[in-house]
Amino acid sequence: MDESGSRGTGYRAYAAEDVVTGEGVAVELPVASTMHRAASGIIDLAVAVALLIGMIWGLGVLVADTSNAVATAVTLVGVVAVTVAFPATVETLTRGRTLGKLALGLRVVRDDGGPITARHAIARALVGFVEIYLLSGIAPLVSSIVNPRCKRLGDLAAGTYVVTQRSKLRLQPPPQMPAPLEAWARSADVAALPSGLTVAVRQFLARAGALTPESREPIGRQLLGEVLRYVAPAPPPGFHGEYVLAAVIAERRRRDTERLGREQALRHRVVGADPLG
Repeated sequence: MDESGSRGTGYRAYAAEDVVTGEGVAVELPVASTMHRAASGIIDLAVAVALLIGMIWGLGVLVADTSNAVATAVTLVGVVAVTVAFPATVETLTRGRTLGKLALGLRVVRDDGGPITARHAIARALVGFVEIYLLSGIAPLVSSIVNPRCKRLGDLAAGTYVVTQRSKLRLQPPPQMPAPLEAWARSADVAALPSGLTVAVRQFLARAGALTPESREPIGRQLLGEVLRYVAPAPPPGFHGEYVLAAVIAERRRRDTERLGREQALRHRVVGADPLG
């Protein structure tokens, strides 16, 4: 692997578990704990058991005069409908919520933080039938405990995880423009940085004080070398690399904010206000 490839891999690792917003802000969604997931699962299991009892009673009346083979086939179809089709349909229609998750303020999302689709819900339900009903819930409990995002096996197969909607997100404050570098940053040609690189710089600047000098200096030098590929002319000599990083990120944020404001004003002028807004 060449040097540029290794650098790219390094800075992308900063945001590997985060959702990246349009301004390059890494937002780590609040992951639902194992206890919350277990409680919501118990509620959903109770609903499923109630449906199974009602389904078996109803089918018993309907197939009372049929053969055992027909009764067994119909019962199997009913069990699959309750344990697989029903939860998959509910999660698809509600974008990741069931009765248990609704009660505890939880929701299933994709690994990138987006809403799940039918494909994700079906994969979760199919694996869930095995790990919850056939393995008595031991496998999802162990998987949730050892996984950093409290994922059960169905989440690993579907590429999803469960977040809590009753916790407030806390965004890191953006880097401020160093006054001595403001004139240079405003006149420089600062191209849009890759989102992973922007996240890496923001997280490094926010956590630099907690790093040891042995790690802080090489990481800062590596990020500075990557960032300067998108900036011309080079910054004036004599400034610490972290000040240059803060200046570039602050300037990109200022330009992006102004651009978004112009686009919003143009949209409002051409399209008009949303009557339902």
